[in-house]
Amino acid sequence: MRRKIALLLSAVSVAGMVAVVQGVAKADNPIVQTIYTADPAPLVHNGRVYLYTGHDEDGSTYFTMRDWRVYSSADMVNWTDHGSPMSLATFSWASSDAWAGHVAYRNGKFYWYVPVNNRATGRKAIGVAVSTSPTGPFTDALGRPLLENGEIDPNVLIDDDGQAYLYWGNPNLWYVRLNADMISYSGGLTQIPLTTAGFGTRTGNTSRPTLYEEGPWVYKRNGLYYNVFAAECCSEFIGYSTAPGPTGPWTYRGTVMPRQGSSFTNHAGVIDFNGGSYFFYHNGALPGGGGFTRSVAVEKFTYNSNGTIPTINMTTTGAPQIGTLNPYVRQEAETIAWSVGVETEPSSEGGMNVGYIANGDYIKVKGVNFGSGATYFNARVASAASGGRIELRLDSTSGTVVGTCTVPGTGGWQTWTNAGCSVSGATGTHDLYLRFTGGSGNLFNLNYWQFTPLASASVLTNGDMESGTTGWGVFGAGTLASDTSVVRGGSRSLAITGRTASWNGPSQNVTSKLTNGKSYLTNVWVRAQSGTPSAKATLALTANGTTSYVSLTPATAVNSSGWTLLTGTATVSWTGTLSSATFYVETASGTDSLYLDDASLQ
Repeated sequence: MRRKIALLLSAVSVAGMVAVVQGVAKADNPIVQTIYTADPAPLVHNGRVYLYTGHDEDGSTYFTMRDWRVYSSADMVNWTDHGSPMSLATFSWASSDAWAGHVAYRNGKFYWYVPVNNRATGRKAIGVAVSTSPTGPFTDALGRPLLENGEIDPNVLIDDDGQAYLYWGNPNLWYVRLNADMISYSGGLTQIPLTTAGFGTRTGNTSRPTLYEEGPWVYKRNGLYYNVFAAECCSEFIGYSTAPGPTGPWTYRGTVMPRQGSSFTNHAGVIDFNGGSYFFYHNGALPGGGGFTRSVAVEKFTYNSNGTIPTINMTTTGAPQIGTLNPYVRQEAETIAWSVGVETEPSSEGGMNVGYIANGDYIKVKGVNFGSGATYFNARVASAASGGRIELRLDSTSGTVVGTCTVPGTGGWQTWTNAGCSVSGATGTHDLYLRFTGGSGNLFNLNYWQFTPLASASVLTNGDMESGTTGWGVFGAGTLASDTSVVRGGSRSLAITGRTASWNGPSQNVTSKLTNGKSYLTNVWVRAQSGTPSAKATLALTANGTTSYVSLTPATAVNSSGWTLLTGTATVSWTGTLSSATFYVETASGTDSLYLDDASLQ
């Protein structure tokens, strides 16, 4: 977005929709702040909500839309930006207008139905793209329109009997029966009668006597079919109708969301997720927002006992968080509950990164569970400038500082390295603020981050080495000693000398402490007597007389003051009865003496 929204967010509070008070972001709606988004289409898949949106370009004075975007969340508050997996260029036959679409999952594939202008006819047509991943990339499934009658806003229902229906329409309402392949249909295009009994009564417009305008969202719940739609332009509200079957007859039930906000359109998406019901919509709440620069938001709601939908109002609060976020596994920087000043962009390392970071910008990550505490923070960073700093603050931009990391210049905005810092005071559950400071202009980019937990939370005994050699042995050959002259934290480290092979190293028996099939996060600090070791942590598992080796690290290696943090996540599993499990640190080659400190396996 080239900082248009970001700069305004830093400076203003917008009519009760965005409030940044005393350094605390009070709003989690709209759920995306880095660009303008519109026309939400949520999909639940494998324990996550995938949110497909349109993208209003900055400064638009019409529906200027060239691509679609994808976001996902497991907790309904921290949303990961997956970028743009589909654009107008995906459809070689399309000329313009990446408008409101919908994604359906079937046959192990994701089908994205969208309305675009057909270059050959100049009319609106419905295209369909397909992917094997919910985040794409998507490709044109047909190389031509699926259907064309000049109308927009497709939505798909797959009924319990397997029959799929495609609904769409403005000014009319249509459906067609999709075949099982989801890219063809049987029978003709059927127009649904827009009766006042079915869709309410509009006054003052004889050409459109009912409230139905556009954007149908049809779904089934407890045997009842719902059609939630945008009503009565042009200042739309959201109404809904119900029916005993997927094709009607429909009965108008009333208003879901009254006319609110600064966007004259609205567009609904409704899902059930993790025991709750959620209503997605769009408004013009971000700075610079309006009818052509919209933003997606979400509310949690509860159906009335008779199955009717209550009135839902727009809020700045948004949905409550489901569970907490784990800081001890890799978290993408573009996983955000609220942000000011930053944008996202494709990363050379894959996925997206946060960029255009300037002094005073920040990212809020909500409900981070630090448990018994963290000792270290690692970030993947890049800078074509001189870098800057990441302040780790709890609960607000002016909250307690638990760590400050220096980010160096790396010679390029996509030239990545690791930067880290010690952490103290991060315990329990807090909102985490990554506050960025430095000089003028863009400072650095951020790809991902991860905290290291206290060793006391580990299955390893004496992981902080403060009890000497207690709990530790030698895998192969070597001599262990407690060392007080070379330490990373506390007053002691563990030293090994006399290694005769690269696989020799400090070890622990963890046979009774492992759970079959569990993913374990490993962190261990290593220092060689000469240079940086090419080390890794390994697990030797013996089950039913067969020994296998699981490489636990390094998924990431972080250098700090002569020490290297080896960290990674691996799934540990075996077949049969486990008779022996040994955790040990080895090197790729050589027999250099090593120091170990602050090791954990959890």
